[in-house]
Amino acid sequence: MAVALCTLIPAWYCTQPKPLAQSPWRNVYDTSAKYVGMQTCRTCHEPVYQTFIKTGMGQSFDYATRTKSAADFSPTHALVYDSALDYYYKPYWNNDSLYIMEYRLEGRDTIHKLVQKIDYIVGSGQHTNSHIYSINGYLFQAPITFYTQKQQWDLAPGFEKGASSRFGRMIEAECMTCHNGYPDFEPQSDNKFTALKTGIDCERCHGPGSLHVQDKTTGHIVDTSKGPDYSIVNPRRLPTDKQNNICQRCHLQGVAVLNDGKTFFDFRPGMDLSEVEHVFMPTYEGAQDKMIMASHVERMKKSRCYVESGKMSCITCHNPHVSVKFTERSVYINACLNCHGGTPEKADCKAGKAERAAKNDDCVTCHMPHNSSIDIPHVAVTDHYIRKRPGDERDGGKITKFLGMKCINDPNPGELAQARAFLEFFERYASNSPGLLDSASAHLDLASDAERKTAYNKDRIRIWFWRSNFQLITDFAEVLPPDSVNDAWTAYRIGEAYYKQMHPERALNWYKRAVTLEKYALDFENKYATCLLSLGDKDNAVPVLKFILEQNPNNISANTNLGYLEMRLGNDDKALAFMLHAYALDPDYESNLFNLAIYWHDHQKNGEAAKYLRQMLKRHPENARAKSMLADVGH
Repeated sequence: MAVALCTLIPAWYCTQPKPLAQSPWRNVYDTSAKYVGMQTCRTCHEPVYQTFIKTGMGQSFDYATRTKSAADFSPTHALVYDSALDYYYKPYWNNDSLYIMEYRLEGRDTIHKLVQKIDYIVGSGQHTNSHIYSINGYLFQAPITFYTQKQQWDLAPGFEKGASSRFGRMIEAECMTCHNGYPDFEPQSDNKFTALKTGIDCERCHGPGSLHVQDKTTGHIVDTSKGPDYSIVNPRRLPTDKQNNICQRCHLQGVAVLNDGKTFFDFRPGMDLSEVEHVFMPTYEGAQDKMIMASHVERMKKSRCYVESGKMSCITCHNPHVSVKFTERSVYINACLNCHGGTPEKADCKAGKAERAAKNDDCVTCHMPHNSSIDIPHVAVTDHYIRKRPGDERDGGKITKFLGMKCINDPNPGELAQARAFLEFFERYASNSPGLLDSASAHLDLASDAERKTAYNKDRIRIWFWRSNFQLITDFAEVLPPDSVNDAWTAYRIGEAYYKQMHPERALNWYKRAVTLEKYALDFENKYATCLLSLGDKDNAVPVLKFILEQNPNNISANTNLGYLEMRLGNDDKALAFMLHAYALDPDYESNLFNLAIYWHDHQKNGEAAKYLRQMLKRHPENARAKSMLADVGH
């Protein structure tokens, strides 16, 4: 480790005073400006509302209704098999409610069935419909998606090749704040929402509207033909870079690194996105056509049109109030001609007349062809990397070398942000690449004094945690009272470091600190309860587990732990009910399978015990305890 422990600054959030940002647009930095909702905007802007709600943004999120769904539910289409985990999925309607049934077969027998009601559909249907369900406001993604371009059901993006989390993938604030209007979010949680919008709305691009509404209702009317109305942002009147900042908040998909003290709710149109977050993309040698679906801005910024014009923005070609489905092709062609000759006859195009005629003089067809995305299967989108001859790079379409993480929205993101980009990339996409941790550590070593005075220590702990350097973490934590740590993940990681070194008594206060900071982060609550149980403190563990089930009755870990606890207390009926509920939710959950085997062994039903042990070894073949117990029960 290049930085000695004694050099680490123990101040977790020591911020430096900064000059207040300013903007002529009153609703950018004025915290009194509030969001009023699209229906309020509609009262004065009905024509724009009527076209906007037909756009991909306007239809980005809604309740799961037959009208909203673009999917084909015919028997020949609506069945998906996850061969890696051996589950079938069937979506179907029961009256006007959408359900997804998960089941597993053994021969012709159904040995597992789980039915989940779907509450929301995300996606306009131009490319996909994905499916979300809510339990007491906690949002989760269902494991299958309908891909509209191919009219095909399949596993959801990221659920392929054994990576499926089934019904357990949390929908967090980062996801929801791009796929929808700003929701009401429980900040002490990962995925609990108290209210949701239905579709991206006007204020995502124009900023909060309360000051504008107040002006209009009090008679303050501005003639915008003579100058701007500064009560609300008009993106067309912003400088080009700030226009693009609005779009790249969501159309620059990559590794988002929030600035300290910021959330995904803090960006407002008129700001630089770098005031809130830095977005990094992994860069590679080779494979120029490899692209992420929502990387439109990153691809555009590679283009000579963007680099050399100095004035190109997303709204050079797009009217965000009108759906691309209803936009005449000539709109896009004319956008090209505005810089390239004025008319098709005068266009500075090197293609021959016959080739151009075959393409109807359509610049986009040749220079911005459809391209498949590397993150979303069965989808092809317009590649916004404008090139003379796309595909002529002749690199064979293969990635030959990882080059690093490039910040797309700030040429000078700072060493701390770069370190966090490597950490985020490692955690999300490449946990089998420990070299990313070396890169993160190297950038931390280069951090400035000002950067070290923010949250530098939590990043060191984060690296040590992923390297399993638990002793370094606990050595550092010895001088820290838990109350001095204001980051829940850091408190949790310190707790885990003590716990993995067989010191649950030292871990307890750190887990407690994590749940104090994020009460509704149920994974933290589960860890706290497990630690209490390991210390024999069932009196305090039980209320924690019951709180988890009050929040989410289908929490598998809490059901498993309560089942085990009730079994140890001799409450057989309660124990079996909890364990069977956990089994119905996840028939492969390792600790619950073992608990069920113990339960039936204790009740002299070794045949039943053996059934669960065999199931356990089928999914977890290296479990030595299961092998030993199966030999003991003689089945």
